[in-house]
Amino acid sequence: MLKKFYRRYQFPIILLISIIIGSIIGLIFKDKAKVLEPFGEVFINMLFVIVIPLVFSTIAGSIANMGSLKRLGKIFKYMLIIFTLTSFIAAIFMMIGVLIFKPTGVIDSTLEYSKETIDLGKNIVAMITVSDFSNLLSKSNMLPLIIFSIIFGFSVRLCNEDGALIARGLKSLSKVMLKMIKIIMYYAPIGLCAYFASLVGTYGPELIGSYAKSFILYLVMAFLYYVIFYSLYAYMSYKKKGVKVFYRHILLSTITSLGTCSSLASLPANIKTCEEMDLPKDVSEVVLPIGATIHMEGSSMASILKIAFLFSLFGRNFTSPVDIIIALVIAVLSGVVMSGIPGGGLIGEMLIVSLYSFDALAFPIIATIGWLIDAPATCLNVVGDIPSTMLISKLVEDDY
Repeated sequence: MLKKFYRRYQFPIILLISIIIGSIIGLIFKDKAKVLEPFGEVFINMLFVIVIPLVFSTIAGSIANMGSLKRLGKIFKYMLIIFTLTSFIAAIFMMIGVLIFKPTGVIDSTLEYSKETIDLGKNIVAMITVSDFSNLLSKSNMLPLIIFSIIFGFSVRLCNEDGALIARGLKSLSKVMLKMIKIIMYYAPIGLCAYFASLVGTYGPELIGSYAKSFILYLVMAFLYYVIFYSLYAYMSYKKKGVKVFYRHILLSTITSLGTCSSLASLPANIKTCEEMDLPKDVSEVVLPIGATIHMEGSSMASILKIAFLFSLFGRNFTSPVDIIIALVIAVLSGVVMSGIPGGGLIGEMLIVSLYSFDALAFPIIATIGWLIDAPATCLNVVGDIPSTMLISKLVEDDY
């Protein structure tokens, strides 16, 4: 039994052990562990490099080879509904947590805040377009790349016979990218061990202090959301079988997201997970790359925590219906809309400070919270795309 378990989860277990070893090294050697940082950065950079061709080939190839455009329309319709609903539910869940367990902190008066102003109009334009084709080849412009890939896939599909060769080429390119991911992941244990050694060695002590309560609160709420709602979404998709399949295969995505703290860097793991779960490829290859950019349940929960933290910190009562509604709107925007805008995190924090008329000192305070909860928030952002894909797959299949 133990042997069978190890065979099934061998690679995720190795990754988890490497993270634990790295964390121990960081705790023991502290700042000296930073010497290992380049080995971790090599792994993260390799994942980032492969994301661009992976997103293009999977989205464009899936659309180009799709038998029915009607089915594609259903995928997009249900994707928008599910992404918005799950982000809203995550915000509501965190709202309950902060109202019961009020987060508190202590202001560090030495902190400075950024006086950079954000042009919202320009950022919205930058969210969906770039001024030069070469700018598409950057992880900083993921949403424009996704939009380009969708239009390109549609164009190939509409060319019928003339586009058949390109459609087959995109399908082959997607398979090659997935094979490259498998090769890169052989280096993952070394990369994640080095990355965590450097991370814990440099920043570990900051977890002990005035922000500890908020960090623990978020950690607990994230864990509960993961167990309760992802199980519920999996059950709503394919009943008990869905829950069993979800937990059988989700370990790789969970560990990769915690290790990389990046939704984009975790995209290859998510695609591999959905492939092993035998979810419809035309659904997962469209939903996952888009979800990695504009579906962030962890960020939605983080926005609520930041708002509640500031209310508690500045001695304001966070019970007004108007304040709660504004918080939920900001949270959903942060989880679905602003996550796709360059500088979206800063825009979300500006909204929090300006809409609630907080002191300018609030900027670095909530930025610190964002850094502290980055790993569990990223985990929810990444893993949440899997049950969402399951739900979308079920709705599309039932409606097709």
